Amino acid sequence: MKKICFTGHRDVRDTEKVQKTLLNILKSLINDGAEDFYAGGATGFDTLAAAAVIRLRQIYPQIKLHLVLPCCEAEQTARWTDSQKSEYWSILAAADSVEYTSEHYYDGCMKKRNARLIELSDCCVCYYNDKKSASGTGQTVRMALKKRISIVNLFSL
Repeated sequence: MKKICFTGHRDVRDTEKVQKTLLNILKSLINDGAEDFYAGGATGFDTLAAAAVIRLRQIYPQIKLHLVLPCCEAEQTARWTDSQKSEYWSILAAADSVEYTSEHYYDGCMKKRNARLIELSDCCVCYYNDKKSASGTGQTVRMALKKRISIVNLFSL
């Protein structure tokens, strides 16, 4: 498993615990050969995961952060707070590559982004509450299951 994608809810409970668990899981995946990490640029878990990869590059310079974004920056962040936008721009600046699955926001651009994340990956690290199965995270996890790639769910850890 060399290519890892992330998906997760925007609301992350016990952020410090999730960050610590995520760092440990990523270290293990990197030690097993993971090099490419794909994040979708959303607030919440996507942001935590992208920040973790950036942090781990100090120890593992061979790893890469790839952003797969649903639409242009201005449209994706239109309803975000200034703090969320600032964090997004920092991650965008630190990414090794950026891919936009659509030029503009439209109904379905998030699903297209999610499908691309799964298409690129051998493993999906997620923060998924299965009681929210109608969410984009649920949709992405179902795509991963259909592709039969490994799934590591931090929600219940």
